[in-house]
Amino acid sequence: MALKDEIHAKLDAAFQPSSLEVINESHLHAGHAGDDGSGESHWRLEISSTAFEGQSRVARHRAIHAALGDDIIARIHALSIQIG
Repeated sequence: MALKDEIHAKLDAAFQPSSLEVINESHLHAGHAGDDGSGESHWRLEISSTAFEGQSRVARHRAIHAALGDDIIARIHALSIQIG
């Protein structure tokens, strides 16, 4: 399974989002620090879910990291998170 699909599946299961986009931005960072050549090092998430209501921005980001788990986080160099 592609990393994009793994990320999507984990977040969908954890938060039942009303909208979720997992965008691979690795091509924008080719040759830069953190580019491991895999083409799957830099990601942007756009997610909306009622699960985040009442949480601080830090708590939301921690929840996303926890949902993704150590295995996925270890394979990502950069993760931009936009929560709507």
